[in-house]
Amino acid sequence: MIRVCTLVGLTLASLPAKAAACRLALVLAMDVSSSVDEEEDRLQRAGLAAALIAPEVQAAFLQSPEPVALAVFEWSGRYNQAMLLDWVMITSAQDLLASATIIGRSKRSTSEFPTALGHAVGYAATLLRRAPECMAQTIDVSGDGRNNEGFTPHQAYVHFPFSGVTVNGLAIETSGTTTAPETGKNISISDYYRQHLLRGPGAFVEVAQGFEDFERAQRRKLERELGSAVFSRLEAPP
Repeated sequence: MIRVCTLVGLTLASLPAKAAACRLALVLAMDVSSSVDEEEDRLQRAGLAAALIAPEVQAAFLQSPEPVALAVFEWSGRYNQAMLLDWVMITSAQDLLASATIIGRSKRSTSEFPTALGHAVGYAATLLRRAPECMAQTIDVSGDGRNNEGFTPHQAYVHFPFSGVTVNGLAIETSGTTTAPETGKNISISDYYRQHLLRGPGAFVEVAQGFEDFERAQRRKLERELGSAVFSRLEAPP
């Protein structure tokens, strides 16, 4: 992890404490809990790297003169979050290529811990507190399972700073289902995310049909998030 952080420092310019003209601070959180095997982790890491340099995603990042600030971390248990990419301002295709290279070369920090979804969104909220100053803030959590350790996302939303923050999800559907805490009925991971993760106006879930579909779903989700940031700015009062 030290090597990756060093590479970030050598590759990408340091950010100022505040950026006056940033349209979106975007945090991407990737699931590396014990339900994700080695090949699935590879598909996620490579899929996110490929999505960031896909032509349509590059166009979405760069469609406005006001840039996007991007941070990426992986998560699993309640105390297991690791930065893959600390805050970087995306102002060019070269910034996206450098970010994708860092993510593609990153190594999984752990594979032994449960799915602490509430702790993941809590950690993301703390990252946003030291993000560049942007017009909007979005957290995007990807994963294949329900919260099974620590506090829930709803509890995190009460106790962490989430004012003005949108939380989206990328649900990775596998062959199994999960149990809804309120009813005990089996539901899909995407429905679980809709009921327990989403937060804020316009929040949405993008669905990947297995880890092989992760790259496509990530491209589609990023286009939607980045497009929403532009339209929100255009619709804001002067």
